Amino acid sequence: MVERGTANNMSNFRLIIFNGKPYLKKYKNCFATRDVFTLWGILQLLRLYPHRVPDLELLFECDDQTVVKKTSFPGNIPPPPLFHYCGDHNSYDIVFPDWTFWGWAETNIRAWERISKRIEENNQKRQWKDREPFAFWKGNTRVAPTRNALAHCNASDQNQWKAHVYSLQWDKEAKRGLNNHTKLENQCDHRYKIYVEGRSWSVSEKYILACNSMALLVQPNYYDFFSRSLVPLRHYWPISIQNMCQHITFAVEWGNSNIDKAEAIGKEGSKFIRQNLRMELVYDYMLHVLREYAKLLRFEATISEGAVELSLESLASMVNRKARKFLEDSRVKKPATDRAPCKMPPPFQPQKLHVLLHTKESLVKQVEMEGNQYWQTLHNTN
Repeated sequence: MVERGTANNMSNFRLIIFNGKPYLKKYKNCFATRDVFTLWGILQLLRLYPHRVPDLELLFECDDQTVVKKTSFPGNIPPPPLFHYCGDHNSYDIVFPDWTFWGWAETNIRAWERISKRIEENNQKRQWKDREPFAFWKGNTRVAPTRNALAHCNASDQNQWKAHVYSLQWDKEAKRGLNNHTKLENQCDHRYKIYVEGRSWSVSEKYILACNSMALLVQPNYYDFFSRSLVPLRHYWPISIQNMCQHITFAVEWGNSNIDKAEAIGKEGSKFIRQNLRMELVYDYMLHVLREYAKLLRFEATISEGAVELSLESLASMVNRKARKFLEDSRVKKPATDRAPCKMPPPFQPQKLHVLLHTKESLVKQVEMEGNQYWQTLHNTN
C-alpha cells in the first residue's frame, strides 16, 4: 500500500527510521528548501526523543495541494498513506507540521519559536484599542483567485471597504531585505487581520492568529494539523467568500462597535496559538502521529536501495550559508530527559464530533446571515 504513493509522482521522498536513525530516498525535488527544513525538523524530533520513534517507512509530499484524492480510491481500495502539510475533506493526506516551524530561509522568516516570541513581545507595546481600526492583509495576490478578489477590498476614496490590502512577492522582498513593515512580528498594528488561502492552506495562519488582532478567516477549504480545533466567534471571525469585501467590512464595523468583544476574540485566538503551538507540543504531535502510524504498518521497515543516512551535518550541507544559519537557530539543544511527551486525548465519539461540527457550521452561517442583513439594511437605508 505504501508503494502506491510512489506512483504518478505522488510523493517527493521516502523517509525510513531504522534503529533510531533516519534514511532518505528522494523521488523528486521539493519547492525551494521545504524538504530540507522538514527533514531537519524530524531530525530534531529524533534528537529530542531519542529511541522513542519506532522503525517505520513513510512517504512525504511537500507541494501545496493535497494529492491522495478520495475519488481516486473508491470502495475498498485502500489509499496510500502519504504525509503532507495540509488536508481537506476530499483527500486522505496525513497532516504534518509545515517546514516554517524551523524557518523559511528564502523569505527571511526565522524559526517559529523565535518569531512567535517576537510577535508576543510586540503585542504588548501597543494597546488593542489604539491599533488601526481596519483589517490588514499582506501577501502574494497572484497565487489564487480568492486572493486576487481580496485585493479589490482595499479601502479607498471610491469605496467604503474597511481593509488595508498589500500585494507583494515574498521572494523579491527577501532579496531586497525585509523592512520593519514587512517583518511578521511588526504586522500586528491593526485590530483585525485577514487569513485567506493561496493555492491551498497557507503557512501564514499561525502568524496571523498570534497577533492578538481579531482574525478574519476567509472560508478555508484546507486545514493544517491544528486549525480544526479553532472555534468561530471564539478564536476567529468567519468571512464568506461570497461578497467577501462586504463581509470583511461588516466584521470591522461590528468590531469597532463592540471593541471589548472583538478584542476578546483576538486575544483568545492568540492564546490558543501560544498554548497549543509551543514547539515542545509541536514535537509531541509529531511523535504521536508517527507512533500511531507505525502501529498500522504490516511490514518491517527496511533501508531501501538508494536511501542515504541523514545527519544534521549532511542536511546542513545541502543549503547555503544563510539557510544553515536558520537551521542552527532551530536546533534542539539536548534530549528531553526531564519530561515525557504530552498525553493524547481520547478520540471523539461520533455523536460528539457531529455536534461539534454542526455547532461550528451553525456559527458560520449565523455570521454570514447577519452580514447579509447588515448590507441589506444599509442598502435599503440609502
